[in-house]
Amino acid sequence: QVQLVESGGGLVQPGGSLRLSCAAPGSIFKSLRMAWYRQAPGKERDLVATITQGGSTYYADAMKGRFTISRDNAKNTVYLQMNSLQPEDTAVYYCNVHPPLVRCWGQGTQVTVSS
Repeated sequence: QVQLVESGGGLVQPGGSLRLSCAAPGSIFKSLRMAWYRQAPGKERDLVATITQGGSTYYADAMKGRFTISRDNAKNTVYLQMNSLQPEDTAVYYCNVHPPLVRCWGQGTQVTVSS
């Protein structure tokens, strides 16, 4: 099992913002595309965004213009800045590589958007 540690989740009102962080081992972080996923209650885990070693990004359609993925190569950390959050963004957010590896799933961080 490879330890990826997500943090930064919490309760936020609709329209609010959160920044998630994910610390990964250097061997993983430096060699592979990193990604954020999310799983809402009763739903499958979905891809949110990816970022390559060089900084090229991809976003799922529902996140475009609201979410920004970034990485700090010196800290082996990937971030997800989430703005204009809506109740439908409520989910457990996970980081992993892309495509995901089973051994890299962590505990995730809960994001709840509610008034």
